[in-house]
Amino acid sequence: MKHRIVVLGAGYAGATAAGRLAKRLHRDDVEITLVNGDPDFVERVRLHQLATGQDLPVRPLRKMFAGTGVRVRIARVDAVDADRGTVHLLDEHGAETLAYDTLVYALGSTVADFGVPGVVEHAHHVASKQAALRLRDRLNEMPSGANVVVVGGGLTSIEIATEIAEARPDLRVAVAARGGVGDWLDEKARRHLRDAFERLGITVHEHTDIVRVTDTSVITRSGTEIPAETTVWTAGFAVHPIAAASTLTVSDTGRIVVDATQRSISHPNVYALGDAAHAIGIGGKPLRMGCATATPMAWLGADALAARLTGRPVPDAPIGYNSQCISLGRRDAIVQKVTKEDEPTPKVDVGRKAARIKELICTGAAWSVRHPTFLIPSRRRRVVETGASVAVTTV
Repeated sequence: MKHRIVVLGAGYAGATAAGRLAKRLHRDDVEITLVNGDPDFVERVRLHQLATGQDLPVRPLRKMFAGTGVRVRIARVDAVDADRGTVHLLDEHGAETLAYDTLVYALGSTVADFGVPGVVEHAHHVASKQAALRLRDRLNEMPSGANVVVVGGGLTSIEIATEIAEARPDLRVAVAARGGVGDWLDEKARRHLRDAFERLGITVHEHTDIVRVTDTSVITRSGTEIPAETTVWTAGFAVHPIAAASTLTVSDTGRIVVDATQRSISHPNVYALGDAAHAIGIGGKPLRMGCATATPMAWLGADALAARLTGRPVPDAPIGYNSQCISLGRRDAIVQKVTKEDEPTPKVDVGRKAARIKELICTGAAWSVRHPTFLIPSRRRRVVETGASVAVTTV
């Protein structure tokens, strides 16, 4: 029988891992199934562009993986039974149980509301394609002079606020953050960010904790009401609760705890990648959620799994960082160089040069998903399992 590999999620991590495994392993020995709720690959790092009226390329997953040996299954994941080795799926035809020998869990994350009243009922977000399209429709309805408040002070809030302000200069755009906005950046980057906000007419409310969202405003802890006909909630991300509902060992935030090879510490036939994984990077800190770590996790996890199946040395190189790239509309950006531990350095690019770098990085991320094997020699390894031993044949 073929070794059954099921990959859950076709974001940057899952899609890259599936393609890489297809290149590493011989299709006569493995059966790779990629499960995703959306039929297309979604460039999550561009959803702020989609929300503001820009059209993104449509990349059907079945077309992307045609000829690779990867079977694409369009369905929603309902549950994982890690002890029995099955996943439960739902689609328009009903329920299905899919068995696996190895599971690659890459279901990503969604927006976290932190229990703040009114977020679910009244706020928009850009954590999924469907949400970005709903925000797009809402922005198109808004009359000149209406108020948009973006809640959060991180990368997503900066990008969506500047994108909205550039696309709709007739709107009043504000950012409300519990702490500082971009306060982790180097001074040169912070200065450029302040200048960009001023140029785009964005009002900044720092050290402002939002405790309630209504259909016309956001309410601060001090009781101040900030007008908001549209609220965009970008205060953080949370993983889907599927892993925490299983017997997999998870962190206090519900992410699957993995070892240095992206393998679950409680279930050795499960690998976790991307936002869904609690992995330790260089410096001993958990890797943050984002595309910057999703792709390296996919490379490492797929290579480790393929190595174990074919009897080769297992890689376990820790993952570090290189830079943080923040778009400020279509013609401006910040590229903050960081240490491998993700600490900012004085090396910063800003303006049009940074915008070009950011665009190249985004384009490269999408390209690497469509070509996940560009660093791999053109050969596959055979998997032959006999009891505890593994024989390897190179073809």
